[in-house]
Amino acid sequence: MDEHQANPKRTNPLLAPVEFAGERTLTLLDHIGSLLLLFAEAVRWLFRGIMGRKVRIGKQAIVAQVVRVGVRSIGIVSVVSGAVGFILAFQLAPPLEEFGRKDLVANIISIAILRELGPLIGAIVLTGFAGASIAAEIGTMVVSEEVEALEAHALNPVRFLVVPRVAASLVSMTALAVISDIVACAAGLMVGITVLDIPYATFMSNMLDQAKLVDFLTGVGKATLFGTLIGVIACGNGLRVTGGAAGVGKATTGTVVQCVVAIILADLIFTAIFYALKLV
Repeated sequence: MDEHQANPKRTNPLLAPVEFAGERTLTLLDHIGSLLLLFAEAVRWLFRGIMGRKVRIGKQAIVAQVVRVGVRSIGIVSVVSGAVGFILAFQLAPPLEEFGRKDLVANIISIAILRELGPLIGAIVLTGFAGASIAAEIGTMVVSEEVEALEAHALNPVRFLVVPRVAASLVSMTALAVISDIVACAAGLMVGITVLDIPYATFMSNMLDQAKLVDFLTGVGKATLFGTLIGVIACGNGLRVTGGAAGVGKATTGTVVQCVVAIILADLIFTAIFYALKLV
């Protein structure tokens, strides 16, 4: 038997990068497809719970997850948002002062926070604070065969595990974006008044004149999408855990990376769409 027959799977070394790229692409598409199916299943159960009387969605479970995911994130989101508001005010003042328009700090802060930084800060913090926790929690349930126990009792894991966490992430992220907007703008106002010597009336007038309702709504809309992505990705990775404790750690790390990448790409896509629609 010659060498080629002994190792029939051996391929041309020149094609190895192509095979690697193809394998990675198929794995990525498979993962995205599984997350889309999970999201569709969660929406189906949520719709049935809202519209039908026979199917009940645990409201207490959703409230508990909102407290765990959202309420406990308020402090860290406020700290980070406030710091970003301070930084923007300090960084924007010198170049604007060269043109004699230091008062425009308020205009730039309002647009940057409402459209982008408010939702983005909340999403990044929620990813590290709650996304990894959700993936680890569900992954531990998979490893300890709690999910199999639910299925053995004819209890759908998506209904009892995924729906409360996705709903909580969506609601929490939307609220956190509003909180982030308020805190960051307040921090910028504080710096403008106390350090940059911008009159309160001027700062508020510029901020309110520049920021429109559509800016706030587009930011909140992005936040809702970000929350959905965090919940679905975290739950999907948790349910796919294999390999014991090592698998849980891998799912947790993967969740943070995937959520951050998904959030940035979604932000890019929606910003491009809003720009094309003349909403930004």
